[in-house]
Amino acid sequence: MKKIYLICSLAVFLGIAGGISFFLIRDANAAIPADVTLINQNGDTYNFGKDKKKLKLIEFVYTHCPDVCPTTTKKMVELKKDLVNKGVFGKDIEFVTITIDPYRDTPEILQGYIQGFGIKDDKNWVFLTGEKQNMKNVQKEIRKVTDALQFQYKDPGNGQFVHSTFTYLVDENNIFIAKFPMGEEFNKQEVFDKIIDKTE
Repeated sequence: MKKIYLICSLAVFLGIAGGISFFLIRDANAAIPADVTLINQNGDTYNFGKDKKKLKLIEFVYTHCPDVCPTTTKKMVELKKDLVNKGVFGKDIEFVTITIDPYRDTPEILQGYIQGFGIKDDKNWVFLTGEKQNMKNVQKEIRKVTDALQFQYKDPGNGQFVHSTFTYLVDENNIFIAKFPMGEEFNKQEVFDKIIDKTE
């Protein structure tokens, strides 16, 4: 009886360990495709394969979000101040916010979102969407990024998206480094420390 119990316990342990290993390996190998092209809040083209100089902290939002998205953006505004004081924001790292609702979140709407948070439009924090007349392709481009980082989202039909709650740090080649909780669980100090560790 003890032997069966030990075998069952070992099987469960190996199963859990295997599952954890799978997710760790999957995340470590995640990379945003270099061919992803969107437009920013000013209507300018942004291509993920062109910037090979900076880390990126990537946030997914939609501007109609009532809670976790604006809370995360607010915390990132505070994080930006700390990174500016450290001398690394814009030099070693940039922020990238991508809408998961490109149809409603036009460049003009994103500009309003930026202004609402008092974010300086200095090209070191870009807000990405796509052109309305090419929405099918825009959604495919956004999916390339979310799929690469395992960020899940869905519109149940009422315009209030159900989505994952993580932000992502990627290196200059857009390869996954780490992920952090969104909303109230976004730990500014933890993210700051990770960024500084990767820039020194």
